[in-house]
Amino acid sequence: MELDETPRPAWFADARRRLIGAGRMALDALLPPRCLACGGAVETQGALCAACWQGISFLGAPCCTRCGLPFPYDAGAGVECAQCIAYPPPFDRARAVFAYDDHSRRLILAFKHADHLHGIPAFGQWLARSGAELLAEADLVAPVPLHWTRLFRRRFNQSALLAQAAVAGWRGPTVPAFAPELLIRRRRTRSQGHLTRLQRAENVRGAFAVKPGADLAGKRVLLVDDVFTTGATIEACARVLKRAGAAQVDVLTLARAMRLPTAP
Repeated sequence: MELDETPRPAWFADARRRLIGAGRMALDALLPPRCLACGGAVETQGALCAACWQGISFLGAPCCTRCGLPFPYDAGAGVECAQCIAYPPPFDRARAVFAYDDHSRRLILAFKHADHLHGIPAFGQWLARSGAELLAEADLVAPVPLHWTRLFRRRFNQSALLAQAAVAGWRGPTVPAFAPELLIRRRRTRSQGHLTRLQRAENVRGAFAVKPGADLAGKRVLLVDDVFTTGATIEACARVLKRAGAAQVDVLTLARAMRLPTAP
């Protein structure tokens, strides 16, 4: 299989944004904009009201240069957290938009399980802003895949929608190629929700593979998922991509759990 790895010029993304903007204006005229979290009135589609915005813990610097874990103070450039120093992850860098907590959980669950897809454009803009450094260096943007049985039941892969939205929201000089089928899920795994770190790692062992025919030699891949919890799924995907020849694997998620994982 040949992947379309040709970066699209900036004018292509600009034209797409203008078209999307016109569509949003027409939608606003038909349906009053509502807050993504509470459903209250807002000025534009895909926005949060002031109260919900203040409740979301958006992430940024200072943070671990490797996994993106927030630091309480600026420790300087290139500093890693204790977890990454002791147990270096297989990915190069990870960043997230906001903390996964009581305030943001309803946003994630509504998007993931209740078909609330109207927030995707806003999520894409947030991802593009939080992952600007990663998107600027990426050749390919790929989602964490779902097994076909789960995809059939859910009807969409939330990680693929986020990855596509991040590419659409990126305003850099070149746009990385969106590779929705780069990774495949070879077997169905149990839900990770109530598993320990070790159980999660075992659960996804051998579950992922690079699609046959994909040439990743020297490529820089940005892996996108909805939530970074213990990192077991992301790490399994990163290992597969690195073994296939990827020179760099970065990670971008909408949310991440703030509790530091314990050592394996």
